[in-house]
Amino acid sequence: MVAYGVVATLQTGNFGRVYASYGGIFIVMVILRGWKIDGVVPDWYDMIGGFIALVGMLVIMFAPRTSL
Repeated sequence: MVAYGVVATLQTGNFGRVYASYGGIFIVMVILRGWKIDGVVPDWYDMIGGFIALVGMLVIMFAPRTSL
């Protein structure tokens, strides 16, 4: 797991945005998988948390950028 995190920090370009999109989608897909396959019905906190993750991903992905 440590190597996975270290490799992610060595990437160039906009990898942070790609990683954020992966994280947001991953969270929602895990909630859906638990619901459909494992039979664990998500409660409101699961839904709100998934929504917050997706909104956070959208902010990171599509926020206007300025040059430093």
